[in-house]
Amino acid sequence: MPREAQLVRTMVDLADSLVDEFDIVDLLTTLTDRCVEVLDIAAAGIMLAAPEGDLRLMTASSEAMRIVELFELQAHEGPCLDCYLSGRPVVNQNLAAGERWPRFGSFALAAGYRAADAIPMRLRTQTIGALNLFRTETGSLSDEDLTVAQALADVATITILQHRKIEDADVLNAQLSQALNSRIVIEQAKGMLAEARRLDVSDAFALLRNHARNHNVRLADLATDVVHGTITPSALDPPRT
Repeated sequence: MPREAQLVRTMVDLADSLVDEFDIVDLLTTLTDRCVEVLDIAAAGIMLAAPEGDLRLMTASSEAMRIVELFELQAHEGPCLDCYLSGRPVVNQNLAAGERWPRFGSFALAAGYRAADAIPMRLRTQTIGALNLFRTETGSLSDEDLTVAQALADVATITILQHRKIEDADVLNAQLSQALNSRIVIEQAKGMLAEARRLDVSDAFALLRNHARNHNVRLADLATDVVHGTITPSALDPPRT
């Protein structure tokens, strides 16, 4: 599919997510998946700031990326952290150099990633997180690619901040906190599905997401039902072909 068509499809899908009870996890998962397609990169991930101010992993395009992002948080170093703290893009970083983030760089290289970029999720002076973009080859993203990445990050940021005309910081913090907590139960459900249906965790998440979309339910609500046994793993819709 031509790049222009991919971008149009992405914007339409993001806009289509803006229903009364829109699902932040699903919205950001769509964003990371489309970044991989549109920018021709290996993986993407998103971290959002919790009400306490620390970054939390929200979504990643692959299980390998999720593990790398979690290590970044544990090591307290990496492109996403620097991007969030500065509110500015951290671009064209050669992880093989190993100078800026020695521990994180070594871990990311071992996972197969050799270059990284991070784009702030920011509206004016408020930064709520960062978008991480990883490649398996060294080199830099073009200025056009970086512009596209920032535009996609901006759409997600504005969507989160402006949904229902959120103006009160406490309301926003409660919404983000709920989204971050929902990720915990989703991870639990992924593990249960992976074990019960003999899938890897990426396929287990795809199965969970597919069923939620088919039945118009929130990912977190479906994951809670799976964890509590209200819905058995075998009852989920088969994956799309």
